[in-house]
Amino acid sequence: MSWRQWLAMAFVVVASAVTAQAEQERLVVAMTILPDAASAGAVCLDGSPPAYHLSRGSGGGAGSWVLQFEGGGWCNDVPSCAERAGTRRGSTRFMNKLEGFSGVLSNDPAMNPDFYSWNRVKLRYCDGGSFAGDSEFRNGSSVLYFRGQRIWDAIISDLLPKGLAKAEKVLLSGCSAGGLATFFHCDDLKGHLGGAATVKCLSDAGFFLDVDDITGNNTVRPFFRSLVDLQGAQKNLNKDCLSSTQYSYQCFFPQYILPNIRTPYFILNSAYDVYQFHHNFVPPSCDSRGQWSHCKSDPGACSSSQIITLQGLRSAMLAALKPFEDEQKIGMFINSCFAHCQSELQDTWFAPNSPRLHSKTIAELVGDWYFERGPDKQIDCAYPCDSTCHNLIPSNQFRKNE
Repeated sequence: MSWRQWLAMAFVVVASAVTAQAEQERLVVAMTILPDAASAGAVCLDGSPPAYHLSRGSGGGAGSWVLQFEGGGWCNDVPSCAERAGTRRGSTRFMNKLEGFSGVLSNDPAMNPDFYSWNRVKLRYCDGGSFAGDSEFRNGSSVLYFRGQRIWDAIISDLLPKGLAKAEKVLLSGCSAGGLATFFHCDDLKGHLGGAATVKCLSDAGFFLDVDDITGNNTVRPFFRSLVDLQGAQKNLNKDCLSSTQYSYQCFFPQYILPNIRTPYFILNSAYDVYQFHHNFVPPSCDSRGQWSHCKSDPGACSSSQIITLQGLRSAMLAALKPFEDEQKIGMFINSCFAHCQSELQDTWFAPNSPRLHSKTIAELVGDWYFERGPDKQIDCAYPCDSTCHNLIPSNQFRKNE
């Protein structure tokens, strides 16, 4: 082993140890349940009350807030929503009442240099519709509540008198289905807080594409269409988007919503987002023989022809983002890692071995964008060029109703 190889290996070991220690020491925050929200119809799929976790800011960050939407897929029909209602994705009854805060929610300046001292809130996700629905389904004595919009309203109403109403700076963020929720509520939050507050929004792994799969079929479009119809989300979608598109479900796709959002935005996404790769670009319906199974579980096992095919997902992502490349209010960190959600994990947000673009970690580029310190758009070269990637593919993370 050469000294360079030894040094590289030693760096990885030290970086992993530092991150592991940070994970052991990370902040654990208790749940705040809103039992009175039920009077306004703000309830989870099963009728249980909504909830959030709040860690108070301090010092110079006491007047600033990070609000983070939890992610966790969707349900688009009665059977999948009924199943979800009996899990932590559809009921606060089944949720852990203590939540670890890391990444953008960390209170450690060494792990979250720009936002560690802010008030940090995690909004728990239990409606199955990215906090956008407002309807219900009744079958005899059984009821499914699709009240995502009311849950959002109830949590914001509870936080306003706790200091949010006087916020100086706010970052609304979210991961996956929670990242999608930021597109629905970004301008709304700015409206709640008025002109005195600086409000900006961050979508992490929430830029879900209106994209055909490798056979030329589009499976995500009918999925979102049925979700919007079942959950009554149309009336809560961006009005300017609705007036400029043919179908209301199109306004569940960020590429059609973003041109109509006035609040500054940051798009954090992998060009090879593994959720979109596994479910939308190469869904099980077009791989009945399992020819993609090894590639899905390990990018290193992908054949050269599969890698070429996957460049189509990256091309679709870059094409959808191209209209915003010259927008001053929009920042981007689009890397070529096989990952999904990078702002909540300390390893990927800000750590010695975190992914980087032009020597910048995700946390550093997000901070540069928020505080207008310098260039705030970075788009990676095509896989497999990026040696800083953490290719994270949990085997059980991506079922739509999980």
